[in-house]
Amino acid sequence: MDTESAAPKRLPVARVLVGIVAVVALVALGRQFGVFLDRFVEWVDGLGALGPIVFMLGYVAATVAFIPGSVLTLAAGAIFGLGQGVVYVMIGATTGASLAFLLARFVAREAIAQRVAGNPRFAAIDRAVGREGFKIVLLLRLSPVFPFNMLNYGLGLTNVRFADYVAASIGMLPGSLLYTYSGFVVGDIVRLTSETSPDRGPGYYAVVVLGLAATIAVTTIITRTARRAIREATGETEAAAG
Repeated sequence: MDTESAAPKRLPVARVLVGIVAVVALVALGRQFGVFLDRFVEWVDGLGALGPIVFMLGYVAATVAFIPGSVLTLAAGAIFGLGQGVVYVMIGATTGASLAFLLARFVAREAIAQRVAGNPRFAAIDRAVGREGFKIVLLLRLSPVFPFNMLNYGLGLTNVRFADYVAASIGMLPGSLLYTYSGFVVGDIVRLTSETSPDRGPGYYAVVVLGLAATIAVTTIITRTARRAIREATGETEAAAG
């Protein structure tokens, strides 16, 4: 009884601490990201209408080359804003993931098979995909239980239909939204400390921070729900999943 009554009391404290850590991390990221962001923004802006196209092509190349796309996703929010940033990230990530899938299925099948051989988690995923292709791929996109870039290639070894694989890419939206939103906030932090900072009152930043907090909360719930569904579908125990 004591344990059960104590748990709810600790939860709000944990959430507050997570929020503080998130804000501190964003500020620190903004400072570190500032130099890269200024140069990248200047370069992309210099490309004019070609900027978004070059950005998306770079995202495709990064995905195929096993380069984490988190920095590019953050950059999308800082450069293009939340709405356009999410669109460009989703197009780049989906195209890159699709190309990696096709490479694994038709070109580098043996090399990828050796890479995932002996991985019990992927073996369980493979069996689950064989039963429910679209559903399992969608859940995998919603919950990153397997590294994103490796998963793109690994799923090419399964019998999931390419159309289902591409359609399930919509599951990348919550994560893309979270990172793009974070990049948008980071970009505002960078601009806030610059001489060309836009004149925005505390109300604007209150709305932005609350929006980011809500996005984090929703994404966390979605991820946890998807992770539980994956464990049920693959027969993986919670201890093994951790």
